[in-house]
Order: sequence, then C-alpha cells, then structure tokens
Amino acid sequence: MKMKGSLNNKYVLGIDIGGSHITAGLVDIQCRSIIESSVIRRKVDRHAPAKEILDTWAGTIREVEALYPGTFQHIGFAMPGPFDYKNGICLIKGFDKYEALYNMNIREALAERLDLLPENLCFRNDAEAFLEGELFCGAARGFCHVIGITLGTGLGSATSHYGVTVDAALSVLEYQGQKIEEFVSTRGMVAIYQQLTGVVLTDALAICDRFYTDPMAAKAIELFCGHLSWFLRYFIDQEKPEVLVIGGNIAQAYILFIGTLRRQLANVSVFPVIVHAMLGENAALIGAASSLERKLVSSAT
Repeated sequence: MKMKGSLNNKYVLGIDIGGSHITAGLVDIQCRSIIESSVIRRKVDRHAPAKEILDTWAGTIREVEALYPGTFQHIGFAMPGPFDYKNGICLIKGFDKYEALYNMNIREALAERLDLLPENLCFRNDAEAFLEGELFCGAARGFCHVIGITLGTGLGSATSHYGVTVDAALSVLEYQGQKIEEFVSTRGMVAIYQQLTGVVLTDALAICDRFYTDPMAAKAIELFCGHLSWFLRYFIDQEKPEVLVIGGNIAQAYILFIGTLRRQLANVSVFPVIVHAMLGENAALIGAASSLERKLVSSAT
C-alpha cells in the first residue's frame, strides 16, 4: 500500500544522479548532515535502455531501504538537466547521456517501482543542489554572492545570492559554434588529448594521471583551462561573485589546473575567491534533500 508517511520524518533520502553513476544517502534534514554508513554508489550505463537505467536507480534506493527499513518516505533527487523539475519529466536530449529517458515522467516511473506516492519524490538541478550543500556546510559557507560549477560528464552551473540558489543553465552557451559543454567536460578533455596524440583515453582523470609523465597530457589540461577560463570569465562578469566553488569529478585533479586557471582569469572585472568543493558528492545529496526540507518542517509544526 502506498503511504505518504509522517511529514515530520527526520530523514530524507538524497540522490545524486551523475552521468555514469547514482549515489544515495540518508540526510538528516534538521542539520543537513549525511548518515555516512547509508551512502551507496552504483555505476549506471547512461546509454542503456530506459528500463535498465530506472531499474538501477530504483535498485540502489532499495538497497538503502533494506539497510535502514522504515527510515524515510521522501526522496530528493539532484538531477542533471534539461529536466522539468516541477513535474518530474526528463528533457535530456543531445547531451550524450540518458537519452532513452527523454520525455518520460521519471517521478511516476520511480514511484511505481518504489511503491511510493509520486508527490513524495522531488527533483532539483544537480549543480544547484551541489552549490546549496557547499553553501550550508562546505566551501562557500558564510558568503552572500556565490557561483558554482561542476566539471564531469557535463558542465553544471549555479548561482546563489543572499541564500537563493538557482540553476544558471549555462551548459548550452554557444562557444566556437557548439555548446560550451562540448569543450568543458570529460568528453571535451578527452577530445583535446585525442587531437594532440591520436590516442583515446577513457576519461579526463586518466589524462590527469599522466600530467607529470606525459607532456601532451599537461598540454591537454592547459588547453582545457583555456576553454574553461572563457566560460568562467563570462559567468563571473554576469554574476559578480565573492567566491567561485569548483566541484565535480574532474575537480579531483583541481591542484593540476588551478594555477593555470587563476593566471588566465587574472584580469576579470571582479576576481572572486576560487575554492575547491569540500563535500564531494555529499553536497548534492544534502542540497537535493533540502528541496523537501521546508515542506517537511512546516508540516511538523
């Protein structure tokens, strides 16, 4: 039987949907902290049929449910766009991921698999959720004007002014006749390295691993920074932030490119503090769960 559950439930399940993974973890919505022992990460084939993708997502959620039975009835998703977040409909097309889900109602499909009411599932842009988490208890804590980016399978961007955090949706910004995401992403770095060497590596971190031993890897990262600095110059000029938070899978190699990036941004109109995200995937889990926080807390009072 599908039940709404108690709206004063202390925990919400936070979900981070990446280009090649799903991460799930219980979030204490009163203090927005992660129950670390609940976190489960599973690989996802972003090119798989819709049923396989949805079954993997639902299966991961069921794993947390099996570990902590009866703990949560509500789920907050950090989901890449384009996506109709209000209605739970996937609009991803032409982004090299999850195209099998195009125009599907993900809220209804997952609610049916999980035996939950659709209204118990809430969706938020993944970059927006990431920045929300870093603002609350991470690298951006205490700042009023913040921008954040996630570098990985795609390019995420979000802004926050006086505590209002929103998706900036800049991955489709036109650059050299294409979307900027084609250059500032895993596939962008892989393409640069392939152009320099003729070698196709599996992902951006494989290139970063060669930084100190392969001059072409170092060159690829330098050229990648050139594209990234063009994007950030635009973003910074638009938002005038105090701080820029950089996260995502490629940010694991932050130390390799931050010096080059700072030099390339030296003459921007407003030079923000540039910081590496502190919370990793926990930021998106916390931010996703917080999209349900007001509803749950207000209903408990």
